Amino acid sequence: MAEYELLSGLHIAPSPAGAYYAASSPLDDPARATLIRLLGHIESPPFNVDVLRELTGLNDEQAALEHIYRLQDLGLVQGLREPRHSPQGSLETALPGILAELAGRGKALLADEQGFYLATHGFHHETAEELAGLSADLGSLHTRHVGLLEGNLGLRTSAWALINAGGVSEIGFWPLFVGRYRFVLIISGTPNLHQAATLDLIWMLFRRYGG
Repeated sequence: MAEYELLSGLHIAPSPAGAYYAASSPLDDPARATLIRLLGHIESPPFNVDVLRELTGLNDEQAALEHIYRLQDLGLVQGLREPRHSPQGSLETALPGILAELAGRGKALLADEQGFYLATHGFHHETAEELAGLSADLGSLHTRHVGLLEGNLGLRTSAWALINAGGVSEIGFWPLFVGRYRFVLIISGTPNLHQAATLDLIWMLFRRYGG
């Protein structure tokens, strides 16, 4: 059996992929639970035994370290030499800049489950309103057919996209489940979800709405 060692001097933080995974589904699993606990911190905590047990919910140190190792192996958490702080300021102030980073050369907006947009980058007001409404309709559509999509087909995503003849997304809709709330990130063109801005966005949402 492998022996895992806790390295000192590091702070643990979600990766952009880990932050997205935490918010990508309302279903609970051990990995998602750990990532959500981590997103509840104001800054990335020092990686010590107490934090290890708090994040994993496990008292057995080796079992807890194995769990974190698997998250690291999947690229969902990262070790940092310096602590990373959750974005400062209000969500309303920070959102336009974050959306601009996620959109790259495209456009982006964030909508709520009622079909209203919270912020937009690049879309005109009327277009943003209609896209936010469409995102709510897609959520209802997915819910009606969840038995087929997740059951029969085994698809573990609720994201939707309009694609071109080459199979490339022209505009995509990525639901983000935060506490009892559902948001939708809408991006035209190629998204930049691998950016630190993904972590910033989801971290701010969990800090405000995670409960």
